[in-house]
Amino acid sequence: MTPAQHVLQSTERHVSSERLWQSLMALARLGATPKGGVCRLALTDLDRQARDLFVEWCEAAGCSVSVDGVGNIFARRPGRNPKLPPVMTGSHIDTQPTGGKFDGCFGVMAGLEVIRTLNDLGIETEAPLEVVVWTNEEGSRFPPCMMGSGVFAGKFTLEDTLAKRDAQGVTVGEALNAIGYAGQRAVLGHPVGAYFEAHIEQGPILEDQAKTIGVVLGALGQKWFDLTLRGVEAHAGPTPMHLRKDALVGAAAVVEAVNRAALGHQPHACGTVGCLQAYPGSRNVIPGEVRMTLDLRHLEGEQLDSMIADVRAVIDATCAKHGLSHELTPTADFPALYFDRGCVDAVRDSAQALGLAHMDIVSGAGHDAIFLAELGPAGMIFVPCENGISHNEIENATPEDLAAGCAVLLRAMLAASEAIASGRLAA
Repeated sequence: MTPAQHVLQSTERHVSSERLWQSLMALARLGATPKGGVCRLALTDLDRQARDLFVEWCEAAGCSVSVDGVGNIFARRPGRNPKLPPVMTGSHIDTQPTGGKFDGCFGVMAGLEVIRTLNDLGIETEAPLEVVVWTNEEGSRFPPCMMGSGVFAGKFTLEDTLAKRDAQGVTVGEALNAIGYAGQRAVLGHPVGAYFEAHIEQGPILEDQAKTIGVVLGALGQKWFDLTLRGVEAHAGPTPMHLRKDALVGAAAVVEAVNRAALGHQPHACGTVGCLQAYPGSRNVIPGEVRMTLDLRHLEGEQLDSMIADVRAVIDATCAKHGLSHELTPTADFPALYFDRGCVDAVRDSAQALGLAHMDIVSGAGHDAIFLAELGPAGMIFVPCENGISHNEIENATPEDLAAGCAVLLRAMLAASEAIASGRLAA
């Protein structure tokens, strides 16, 4: 029995909870906020410091490090067969302006802990392993989100991406050069044997169900729209109710329709109106225009289309009823995704072998794994976060849950390496 097979048949977790936690806390000091969170926007000097620390740790763990043209960092631990495609893991270390310590960072530090644990155990894998830091996942400074993995997967061109500007007019290319992470590695054409991403759930389901591990089946499809409703501004006093063309009354019907569509297409449906502005914004003027955003999500494409059709019907009906016109503009379209069955099973089997309470779950948020799933087999591991709160300075997770997720990641990556070597898992 090889050392890797011994680990796969063992019920021990092997990873160091203390070392993983210390790494996360050291990273969190770079951009620490007074409320206990982290503000480390992509491609700032704080991001450079975090990247430098990650590279230092990876090189100390015996990895070779390369950086591609959009700043993605790849730390490779060699395998016995260098011709095999790597088993990859990772996430991001950039944060929201009022972000927490664990979103993204857990996935990166868990990958590093896997490498360190394999070194401790003297295990050489068949396939190489890679831990990746993806550039600008959050999209807080530069649009779009999931930028680095999007370029790696060929969703965005490098040329267009490097030309993106922040609010101060600085381009991605300029920012990469300023922090020294405009790398020479090509952004396309790299094989992916398998990809796993460990992440805090960013929602309340695991905590509510008292489960330690979320076995992520897939990610919700997302369709976003900008909607403008136009009526006629008029005086709030002299204008009779039956003669009004009130854009906000129409908007209220649309808000209700979005919520009704989501509730009517359960499970795995979400609908949100996140932004709504009424113009001209005077207390005694009937709103003549409303601008609003629509965010509709579902795991099944047909169900998502049905939700959109329901909302469109209400928009048409309320405009006809209240004498309004409208413009509905699509702004984002991410198809629903099911992760590779082999990777999903590897996560579930690992949680079960370790005796960890687990459940199947879907991701309502976007993650780099969504793009990587188009290049090879992919899966995700969720662990609980306190009260389901994320993108917030009070974001929190326990050392025990984080270590459990890392232990599942270790076993899943070992299983994938064995499966790739035997031909049971093919990119």
